[in-house]
Amino acid sequence: MNIHSELKSNFNLDSFRLGQQEIIESVLNHKDVLAIMPTGGGKSLCYQLPAYSKPGLTIVISPLIALMNDQVRHLKDLNLPTGCMHSGLSLDERKAIFAELNDALEDKKSFVLFLTPERVQKEGFAKWIVRQNVNYFAIDEAHCVSKWGHDFRQEYSQLSILKQLKPNVPIIALTATATPIVKNDIKKYLSMNEPAEHVYGFYRSNLYYQVEFCENEDVKKSYLLGALTANKNGRILIYCGTRKKTESWHEYLSTKYGKVGFYHAGLNKKDREAVEAQFASGDIRILTATNAFGMGIDLPDVRLVVHTQIPGNIESYYQEVGRAGRDGLPATCLMLYSKKDKGLQSFFITQSDAPKDIINKRWRALDAMVNFAEGSECRHSEILVYFNDQNRIKSCGHCDTCDTESKLNVKPEFIAEAEVPKKKKKSKYDKLFQTEIPADKQWMIKDLKKWRKEYAQENSVPAFMIFSDKSLRDLINQLPTTEHDLINVYGFGESKVESLSSDLLPVMEELKNNYDKGLNS
Repeated sequence: MNIHSELKSNFNLDSFRLGQQEIIESVLNHKDVLAIMPTGGGKSLCYQLPAYSKPGLTIVISPLIALMNDQVRHLKDLNLPTGCMHSGLSLDERKAIFAELNDALEDKKSFVLFLTPERVQKEGFAKWIVRQNVNYFAIDEAHCVSKWGHDFRQEYSQLSILKQLKPNVPIIALTATATPIVKNDIKKYLSMNEPAEHVYGFYRSNLYYQVEFCENEDVKKSYLLGALTANKNGRILIYCGTRKKTESWHEYLSTKYGKVGFYHAGLNKKDREAVEAQFASGDIRILTATNAFGMGIDLPDVRLVVHTQIPGNIESYYQEVGRAGRDGLPATCLMLYSKKDKGLQSFFITQSDAPKDIINKRWRALDAMVNFAEGSECRHSEILVYFNDQNRIKSCGHCDTCDTESKLNVKPEFIAEAEVPKKKKKSKYDKLFQTEIPADKQWMIKDLKKWRKEYAQENSVPAFMIFSDKSLRDLINQLPTTEHDLINVYGFGESKVESLSSDLLPVMEELKNNYDKGLNS
């Protein structure tokens, strides 16, 4: 089969996006496949093209009815046989879909049927599915299978029934974000058989990542107003840590910009759907929201995504900023971070009744999020390494670390309530380092950062996961040369000391020796 001709004839597309062809080829080779591609990267084509390449049924499991309806509408527009089953359909509508499905299969055609994970658990599904000629099972938003995934759904963890009922039918699991822990859970709970793994497309060259350290809410206001002033066109999405903050930011912005919407899980279903529709139509241009908003939202012209507080993990952060710039045009992703933000996320963790191992993983994820926010390496580069993207870059040239003078860089807008710090041409990270490290030790910054970066590259992890910039500053100030000294450094627990000491201590000893020589010369 010529997949390029299939791409043109069935989907009217001339070329594949990054990673699509490789994933599709693995699917067509009748293998289980785990595909990790960013939001907007074209995951759906990876199961749709194989589905229509031969007669038979493809079952797609999707968590959102709105998302299923959009997919069905798109495929019907292409005259491709499809349908979806969910609780919102009448009995007559469900009968009509099964009639279409049966007609297609009798005529030796392809059919794609979308189901919610709850429907797979319904009585009668097992008896029905074993009689069907199923070519593939596709699991969209597959991270929902993991208790460690940021959108865990209990029904997803029971999808191993698919392999029990049809052990020889390949599973295509797709998600936008998955750490190694979540990837292992996906493979385990879906009973996948040595799946081909593909990780592509986390580099979004049109996005400008910026993090600003804010001492208080007034400084956050100044940057948010500056961001809104710089983005007079396109949609704007403002993420807030709590429902209360969502409404308070909405109230504040409404006094300045008129019609501003807000969205959180505390609203009833009718109101949430109304807000989604208004934001999608452009009737509302600015929306404040909790992380309850976003899954299944695919709008082209979100020009600005602001986090008024840090999320609990990098996976959530990446998925949320991924809603910006889907039309390929420049967009800004601004995070406004204050030290008390970590306290909010810590509160959420301590209030959880999850098992101890999950709680511990959430603490580590929060530490990684804070270290990323406080980090001084290229934002895009660190994201690619964090998600194990098969494509890597050393420096993007368009984040707040690489280019502070970019036209996408948000400048604070003066407000009467606060004295906003003026922007310096020199990097804010260099300024932070220099205020906390004595002048006669400044030269160590470059050497230790270089070692951290090289060590991170050798171990294929982001630099901020080796140790944070705050730890780096404390290392320079303390100059530890023994394990006993090292455990007193900020961020160094027993496990980190055990894993790093043999490589790091010789470096610290050399820095200390050179420092002592300088003092004596």
